[in-house]
Amino acid sequence: MFKEIKSLDEFLTLKEEQAAMLAYFSTDACNVCKVLKPKVEELVTAQFPKMQLVYVKSDVLPEVAAQNSVFAAPTIVVFFDGRETIRKSRAFGVDELQNEIARYYSMLFE
Repeated sequence: MFKEIKSLDEFLTLKEEQAAMLAYFSTDACNVCKVLKPKVEELVTAQFPKMQLVYVKSDVLPEVAAQNSVFAAPTIVVFFDGRETIRKSRAFGVDELQNEIARYYSMLFE
């Protein structure tokens, strides 16, 4: 389940506390995001249960988007041990995302 981020401090705290975190950056105006977001949520919940899911509305929290160099919607940034490991923007497949996360996730949790 996605946790909606309310501030830059909250984002930074979670990024440091969580061993694995997927940040989904989007806006309400993004139509692709409306289709993709539930698919990403389903994937992570089923395949990567120890990963924290966070949702950032880039138009509401531009400072969080800017801090993470996010300028397009949707953008997914995956952090392992507080470090950016994977970045996907605009057009990408859920399978491609799954394969990349699996590589790092298995090293960290298995």
